[in-house]
Amino acid sequence: MPSNPFDASRNGQVPVSSGTTAAFFDVDNTMMRGASLFAVARKMYQRRAFTLREVAWFAVHQLRFVTRGESMGDIHAIRDRALLLASGFSVADMVALGDEIYDEFIESKIWPGTLAIADQHMLAGRQVWLVTATPLEVASVMARRLGLSGALGTNVEHVEGVYTGKLVGEILHGQAKASAIRDLAAEQGLELAQCWGYSDSHNDIPLLELVGHPVAINPDGKLRRHASDRNWPIYDFRTGRKAATFGLKAAGISGALWGLWRSIGALRRRP
Repeated sequence: MPSNPFDASRNGQVPVSSGTTAAFFDVDNTMMRGASLFAVARKMYQRRAFTLREVAWFAVHQLRFVTRGESMGDIHAIRDRALLLASGFSVADMVALGDEIYDEFIESKIWPGTLAIADQHMLAGRQVWLVTATPLEVASVMARRLGLSGALGTNVEHVEGVYTGKLVGEILHGQAKASAIRDLAAEQGLELAQCWGYSDSHNDIPLLELVGHPVAINPDGKLRRHASDRNWPIYDFRTGRKAATFGLKAAGISGALWGLWRSIGALRRRP
């Protein structure tokens, strides 16, 4: 594995990005360990937005994610369930939750190596964008807290400040990420052939092939093979890949059990 090509620490003095180049970062398992959408679900559970059945459903899909990686079937199932639960939730509450989610679940899971790369792009005067299936309101909080240019996320329809439970467009995943980046490039005057893209998932190959400098970070097996075949740079910031995989599985199981135990306890305490 090659060493980290960037070795800069954050100092709070990141300059404003400009120019015609940018770097685009996937979030889940690329910028942070694990899935940001599950952090959103866990926080909403703390706010009593979920029932025991819903907690169990998310726990099962969390187990699938940590043991076998993401799949389009699971992504769409999570999307549909999350949209149903978000219906009637206020945008203001979601924005406020975004900061809490970042402080409680995301900040400690940021990969220092990936963040160092993002910082170096900012120091070089490039725009740096997060590109994720997570709701735009939460993704924007992450970008702001990390000092980045902005975020592209899933846009959920809202009327008079309240979510309707419908999407605007489609979930930002797979080919949709590439389309969103292409639109942003046209709007910002970016030269995609001079831009960078970073992801861990083979589902983001359309994004990576859209830019001139694709990079695989903590890649899944399919993306690792794809990147190796094309001589793309590969960086793995996990400590011991087999140990990390085992640890993720154990964490997923314990997290699921924790959620079920907490929800059962909450139900027992209800009058």
